[in-house]
Amino acid sequence: MVHRRRMVRKYDDKPVDPAIVDRMLEHAIRAPSAGFSQGWAFLRLDSPEDVDRFWRATSPDLGASNSWLDGMRTAPVVIVPLSNRSAYLDRYAEPDKGWTDRDEARWPVPYWDIDTGMAALLILQTAIDEGVGACFFGIPPKGIDAFRAEFGVPDEYTPIGAVTVGHRADDPGAPGSAATRRRRPVADVVHRGSWGGGG
Repeated sequence: MVHRRRMVRKYDDKPVDPAIVDRMLEHAIRAPSAGFSQGWAFLRLDSPEDVDRFWRATSPDLGASNSWLDGMRTAPVVIVPLSNRSAYLDRYAEPDKGWTDRDEARWPVPYWDIDTGMAALLILQTAIDEGVGACFFGIPPKGIDAFRAEFGVPDEYTPIGAVTVGHRADDPGAPGSAATRRRRPVADVVHRGSWGGGG
Protein backbone atom coordinates (compact mmCIF):
# COMPACT_ATOMS: atom_id res chain seq x y z
CA MET A 1 0.00 0.00 0.00
CA VAL A 2 2.73 2.50 0.91
CA HIS A 3 4.53 2.07 -2.41
CA ARG A 4 1.31 2.66 -4.33
CA ARG A 5 0.49 5.97 -2.64
CA ARG A 6 0.67 8.97 -4.91
CA MET A 7 -0.99 12.35 -5.19
CA VAL A 8 -3.79 12.35 -7.76
CA ARG A 9 -4.47 15.71 -9.37
CA LYS A 10 -7.24 14.94 -11.87
CA TYR A 11 -10.42 12.95 -11.39
CA ASP A 12 -13.09 11.46 -13.61
CA ASP A 13 -16.79 12.16 -13.14
CA LYS A 14 -17.64 8.89 -11.38
CA PRO A 15 -19.07 9.62 -7.91
CA VAL A 16 -17.34 8.34 -4.79
CA ASP A 17 -19.33 5.90 -2.69
CA PRO A 18 -20.16 7.73 0.58
CA ALA A 19 -19.17 4.57 2.49
CA ILE A 20 -15.60 5.06 1.25
CA VAL A 21 -15.52 8.58 2.66
CA ASP A 22 -16.99 7.22 5.91
CA ARG A 23 -14.11 4.74 6.17
CA MET A 24 -11.53 7.43 5.41
CA LEU A 25 -12.78 9.49 8.33
CA GLU A 26 -13.15 6.46 10.62
CA HIS A 27 -9.49 5.64 9.91
CA ALA A 28 -8.41 9.27 10.35
CA ILE A 29 -9.51 9.31 13.97
CA ARG A 30 -7.27 6.27 14.62
CA ALA A 31 -4.20 8.49 14.19
CA PRO A 32 -1.93 8.95 17.22
CA SER A 33 -2.38 12.11 19.24
CA ALA A 34 -0.30 13.47 22.12
CA GLY A 35 -2.03 12.76 25.42
CA PHE A 36 -4.91 11.32 23.39
CA SER A 37 -5.93 14.96 23.00
CA GLN A 38 -7.59 14.27 19.62
CA GLY A 39 -7.55 17.95 18.79
CA TRP A 40 -8.77 17.56 15.27
CA ALA A 41 -11.91 17.97 13.21
CA PHE A 42 -12.72 17.22 9.58
CA LEU A 43 -14.94 19.21 7.26
CA ARG A 44 -16.50 16.79 4.76
CA LEU A 45 -17.59 18.39 1.49
CA ASP A 46 -19.19 15.81 -0.78
CA SER A 47 -21.89 17.62 -2.70
CA PRO A 48 -21.14 19.55 -5.91
CA GLU A 49 -22.46 22.71 -4.26
CA ASP A 50 -20.21 22.41 -1.22
CA VAL A 51 -17.13 21.51 -3.27
CA ASP A 52 -17.77 24.54 -5.47
CA ARG A 53 -18.10 26.72 -2.37
CA PHE A 54 -14.72 25.45 -1.20
CA TRP A 55 -12.96 26.42 -4.43
CA ARG A 56 -14.68 29.82 -4.54
CA ALA A 57 -13.71 30.59 -0.95
CA THR A 58 -10.10 29.42 -1.13
CA SER A 59 -9.06 30.53 -4.62
CA PRO A 60 -7.27 33.89 -4.63
CA ASP A 61 -8.27 34.35 -8.27
CA LEU A 62 -11.64 32.86 -9.19
CA GLY A 63 -10.79 33.15 -12.87
CA ALA A 64 -7.47 31.36 -12.53
CA SER A 65 -6.92 28.39 -14.79
CA ASN A 66 -3.92 26.08 -14.92
CA SER A 67 -3.45 22.34 -15.26
CA TRP A 68 -3.13 21.79 -11.50
CA LEU A 69 -6.15 23.86 -10.47
CA ASP A 70 -8.35 22.69 -13.34
CA GLY A 71 -7.56 19.06 -12.49
CA MET A 72 -8.06 19.46 -8.75
CA ARG A 73 -11.43 21.13 -9.26
CA THR A 74 -12.69 17.89 -10.86
CA ALA A 75 -12.63 16.11 -7.47
CA PRO A 76 -16.13 15.24 -6.23
CA VAL A 77 -15.05 15.22 -2.56
CA VAL A 78 -12.91 17.56 -0.48
CA ILE A 79 -11.99 16.79 3.14
CA VAL A 80 -10.45 19.57 5.21
CA PRO A 81 -8.51 18.40 8.30
CA LEU A 82 -8.46 21.05 11.03
CA SER A 83 -6.29 21.20 14.15
CA ASN A 84 -7.26 22.60 17.53
CA ARG A 85 -4.33 23.92 19.59
CA SER A 86 -6.53 24.62 22.62
CA ALA A 87 -7.47 20.96 22.94
CA TYR A 88 -3.78 20.14 23.52
CA LEU A 89 -3.06 23.03 25.86
CA ASP A 90 -6.15 22.13 27.90
CA ARG A 91 -5.31 18.42 27.96
CA TYR A 92 -1.76 18.97 29.19
CA ALA A 93 -2.98 21.27 31.97
CA GLU A 94 -4.98 18.34 33.41
CA PRO A 95 -3.68 16.72 36.63
CA ASP A 96 -2.39 13.49 35.05
CA LYS A 97 -0.03 15.41 32.77
CA GLY A 98 1.71 17.36 35.51
CA TRP A 99 1.58 20.82 33.98
CA THR A 100 -0.39 23.51 35.75
CA ASP A 101 -0.74 25.98 32.90
CA ARG A 102 -1.41 26.15 29.18
CA ASP A 103 1.99 27.58 28.24
CA GLU A 104 2.56 26.90 24.55
CA ALA A 105 6.34 27.33 25.06
CA ARG A 106 6.39 23.85 26.62
CA TRP A 107 5.77 22.33 23.20
CA PRO A 108 8.89 21.79 21.08
CA VAL A 109 6.73 21.50 17.95
CA PRO A 110 2.99 22.06 17.33
CA TYR A 111 1.71 18.54 17.95
CA TRP A 112 -1.85 19.67 17.19
CA ASP A 113 -0.78 20.19 13.57
CA ILE A 114 1.45 17.10 13.46
CA ASP A 115 -1.24 14.78 14.79
CA THR A 116 -3.82 16.21 12.39
CA GLY A 117 -1.31 15.67 9.58
CA MET A 118 -1.02 12.02 10.64
CA ALA A 119 -4.79 11.76 10.44
CA ALA A 120 -4.67 13.25 6.94
CA LEU A 121 -2.09 10.62 5.93
CA LEU A 122 -4.47 7.88 7.08
CA ILE A 123 -7.08 9.41 4.77
CA LEU A 124 -4.58 9.22 1.89
CA GLN A 125 -3.64 5.63 2.74
CA THR A 126 -7.29 4.59 2.99
CA ALA A 127 -7.83 5.99 -0.49
CA ILE A 128 -5.33 3.42 -1.80
CA ASP A 129 -7.11 0.59 0.03
CA GLU A 130 -10.43 1.72 -1.41
CA GLY A 131 -9.20 2.06 -5.00
CA VAL A 132 -9.68 5.82 -5.28
CA GLY A 133 -7.27 8.71 -5.67
CA ALA A 134 -6.52 11.54 -3.29
CA CYS A 135 -4.25 14.56 -2.99
CA PHE A 136 -3.21 16.60 0.04
CA PHE A 137 -2.55 20.28 -0.65
CA GLY A 138 -2.37 23.58 1.17
CA ILE A 139 -5.03 26.27 1.36
CA PRO A 140 -3.51 29.64 0.40
CA PRO A 141 -3.16 31.87 3.49
CA LYS A 142 -5.22 34.58 1.78
CA GLY A 143 -8.12 32.13 1.47
CA ILE A 144 -8.32 30.99 5.09
CA ASP A 145 -10.53 33.80 6.40
CA ALA A 146 -12.94 33.35 3.48
CA PHE A 147 -12.92 29.58 4.06
CA ARG A 148 -13.77 30.08 7.75
CA ALA A 149 -16.58 32.50 6.91
CA GLU A 150 -18.03 30.33 4.15
CA PHE A 151 -18.26 27.20 6.29
CA GLY A 152 -18.69 28.68 9.77
CA VAL A 153 -15.42 27.21 11.06
CA PRO A 154 -14.72 28.31 14.66
CA ASP A 155 -11.58 30.37 15.26
CA GLU A 156 -9.98 27.66 17.42
CA TYR A 157 -9.79 25.29 14.43
CA THR A 158 -7.08 25.80 11.81
CA PRO A 159 -7.11 24.04 8.44
CA ILE A 160 -3.75 22.31 7.95
CA GLY A 161 -4.58 21.75 4.27
CA ALA A 162 -7.22 19.88 2.30
CA VAL A 163 -7.60 16.49 0.62
CA THR A 164 -9.33 15.97 -2.70
CA VAL A 165 -10.84 12.53 -3.26
CA GLY A 166 -12.15 10.90 -6.40
CA HIS A 167 -11.60 8.26 -9.06
CA ARG A 168 -8.34 8.92 -10.84
CA ALA A 169 -8.50 10.13 -14.43
CA ASP A 170 -5.64 9.55 -16.83
CA ASP A 171 -3.62 12.73 -16.77
CA PRO A 172 -0.33 12.45 -18.65
CA GLY A 173 -0.06 16.24 -18.80
CA ALA A 174 0.20 16.90 -15.04
CA PRO A 175 2.52 14.31 -13.47
CA GLY A 176 3.54 16.47 -10.50
CA SER A 177 6.93 16.99 -8.90
CA ALA A 178 7.56 13.28 -8.32
CA ALA A 179 7.91 12.83 -12.08
CA THR A 180 10.63 15.46 -12.37
CA ARG A 181 12.50 14.98 -9.08
CA ARG A 182 14.08 11.81 -7.77
CA ARG A 183 13.10 10.31 -4.44
CA ARG A 184 15.98 10.65 -2.00
CA PRO A 185 17.39 7.24 -1.12
CA VAL A 186 17.22 5.93 2.43
CA ALA A 187 21.01 6.19 2.75
CA ASP A 188 20.78 9.95 2.17
CA VAL A 189 18.24 10.62 4.90
CA VAL A 190 18.84 8.02 7.62
CA HIS A 191 21.64 8.72 10.12
CA ARG A 192 22.40 5.65 12.20
CA GLY A 193 23.97 6.15 15.60
CA SER A 194 24.99 9.73 14.90
CA TRP A 195 24.55 12.33 12.19
CA GLY A 196 26.41 11.15 9.13
CA GLY A 197 26.55 7.62 10.50
CA GLY A 198 24.94 6.18 7.38
CA GLY A 199 21.89 3.95 6.90
